[in-house]
Amino acid sequence: MAFGVKKSFFGRLQEKIEDVIFMRPEIDEEMLDELEEVLITSDIGMDTTMKITQKLREDIKKLNIRDPEGVKTRIKTIVKELIDKGEAHQLSEKTPLIILMIGVNGGGKTTSIAKIAKRCKDQGKTVLLAAADTFRAAASEQLEVWGNRIGVNVIRHKEGADPSAVIFDAIQSAKAKQVDVLICDTAGRLQTKKNLMTELEKMNKVIEREYPEADRETLLVLDAATGKNAISQAREFGEIADITGIVLTKLDGTAKGGIVITISDEFKMPVKFIGVGEGMDDLKEFDPAEFAEGIFE
Repeated sequence: MAFGVKKSFFGRLQEKIEDVIFMRPEIDEEMLDELEEVLITSDIGMDTTMKITQKLREDIKKLNIRDPEGVKTRIKTIVKELIDKGEAHQLSEKTPLIILMIGVNGGGKTTSIAKIAKRCKDQGKTVLLAAADTFRAAASEQLEVWGNRIGVNVIRHKEGADPSAVIFDAIQSAKAKQVDVLICDTAGRLQTKKNLMTELEKMNKVIEREYPEADRETLLVLDAATGKNAISQAREFGEIADITGIVLTKLDGTAKGGIVITISDEFKMPVKFIGVGEGMDDLKEFDPAEFAEGIFE
């Protein structure tokens, strides 16, 4: 099973597409219209759906596709081409590395930080966490609990402290101890976008001033189960941050995988990780080819 996840990850999209393709006597415009409807209702945005079906129409004519299996193969290829961003899907392996984690509260940001930290630690890298979400009650304590579980230190201040001050102290500690990877939590208050933008700008200035030689990643954590709301969050955060990749959580249930296609296409943001379960090892590196294959597994 692709990514080691349940059939429900792909099942609904797969079954709907195959129903349209294989239950019709011929490949015609009516079939393509039904296919458009299926894609749109699977969390694939209108613009991305139009790209897929327009390319499919062109390929059917150009390649003289006459059978359902050929249509299925072309959709799979088109999807892979839309979501494949090459090496951008891979987390930077350079050290020192600073990862700024952003996303709304409740999307799985804290657990994703812990999973990425464990992944880096398992690779033999030293890791430090910075609890720069100083506004959400108990956010720092929660991150420290995760740090203790995986054996990683956490730099934290009292609730309500300046997030940039936490980043500053974390950088000084990371430099002094020659830490390979510094992962920074941030506040997820999208409803106050102006304040959040100001905070992110301040934190980035501190990083640029104090640790210019460090490589950078800014990862946006999105909850796949929220569907179109996650797409709205990608749009909003994309306006206030230079996002290098997406961490898509909660793809272990009945979430529709179409959101991966829309985000990759519409926002040009590479998906770097997908969360496929609650376990610490259930954060998988995203593979576009495997994802496309999985739709029709």
